Amino acid sequence: MAAILSIGAVSERTGVSPSALRFYEAEGLITSERSEGNQRRYHPHMIRRISFIKVAQQVGLTLDEIREALASLPDNRTPNERDWSRLAVAWRPRLDAQIGMLERLRDRLDGCIGCGCLSLRHCRLVNPDDELASHGPGPRTIIEPDGGTAHPPVPELRVSPAAWRPLRLAESGGGGVAARRGTGGGGAVGRIAGRGRRT
Repeated sequence: MAAILSIGAVSERTGVSPSALRFYEAEGLITSERSEGNQRRYHPHMIRRISFIKVAQQVGLTLDEIREALASLPDNRTPNERDWSRLAVAWRPRLDAQIGMLERLRDRLDGCIGCGCLSLRHCRLVNPDDELASHGPGPRTIIEPDGGTAHPPVPELRVSPAAWRPLRLAESGGGGVAARRGTGGGGAVGRIAGRGRRT
């Protein structure tokens, strides 16, 4: 690769249009030098910086956040592994939060997102009367880390058949359900209940 790159070469390698590259430069996110013909020329390490900007934008981070992160890199030399490592550590919580939001969007897009539309049946359970509007604007179950649920769904109660056995025994003891069905005297339940009375 050439030691210095034209704007066309950088655009081809990064997939970022020349107009976007000029915009990034105007915003102070990248730098270039000028040739004798007053054309932009870029050092190869700018490719990494531009790629970082592109990916960060694609996952929804703002230019202000990107600018703040890039400000931690040195201006007087090519950033090395240690420089990028410091940036990565500082940005991890923000990236984790963005990943969490993307996962919630993936998992909840077919249900209530807390936007206030109340157009789905699930909305009436998760966001009755648009109570999540009190949390702020936007799709609250996507934006908020805890899902912003106004009324969390009640977990389904599952009881095994064995758990109902004491109830059946009690009913069979005094003319209850089992007795009315004719199982109180000679059936298995009646025999068990009878043994209980003798003791």
